[in-house]
Amino acid sequence: MSFTNTLGLLSEAASDGAGASMHAVLFAGMIGLIVSIFLTLVRALKGPTSYDRILSVNAMGTTIVVAVSILGFLKGRPDFLDLAVVYALVNFVATIAILRFVEHRSLG
Repeated sequence: MSFTNTLGLLSEAASDGAGASMHAVLFAGMIGLIVSIFLTLVRALKGPTSYDRILSVNAMGTTIVVAVSILGFLKGRPDFLDLAVVYALVNFVATIAILRFVEHRSLG
């Protein structure tokens, strides 16, 4: 089953009333993700070591990937999932590059 078919099934469920509760759950999940992003931002600003800061920024990026995916489901836009995958890859590569730079003081 593809993502587009899944969105079609979700819109059919929304038309018969069952989708309203699903949208409420996804909306509550988005609020929980926003709280999580805020808490990881606090850790990024306070973190006692640079590794704590890097880890919290990576966790924030992962949480944003999930939030973008849920937003794509809520808005009925399957192209948001592609954006989430690209952002996840950029987040991973950037974290590895920053950790390598912090450890060796060079990227080479």
